[in-house]
Amino acid sequence: MPIPPELVKILRAHIAEYGTAKDGRIFRSERGGVVASTAYTEVWQAARLLAFTPAQVASPLAKRPYDLRHAAVSLWLNVGVSAPDGAERAGHSVDVLLRVYAKCIDGQKDIANQRIGDAFVA
Repeated sequence: MPIPPELVKILRAHIAEYGTAKDGRIFRSERGGVVASTAYTEVWQAARLLAFTPAQVASPLAKRPYDLRHAAVSLWLNVGVSAPDGAERAGHSVDVLLRVYAKCIDGQKDIANQRIGDAFVA
């Protein structure tokens, strides 16, 4: 699956510094095992307290690490990634992608109108 070059650079630096688990996982516990959800949830909650305003902390914004997945897929759709490509990247069917994430698309009406108009004059 293609990923942005910036992420490749970050992951390569992480692997160079920390290596990988015996089975190839990039992130592992101190003993090489699977990172427990309780461990990263505690870190996540502490990071939210540092990064967000009190109002944001009280809101559902990025409440769980899993919310990053929703944010990423919503971003892809908002910047114009096609539904089939977004679905493949997310490991969803197009049906699931559109049912779950289409309501997150915002601010695209002007762009869509311009594209439709351009198609008629092409």
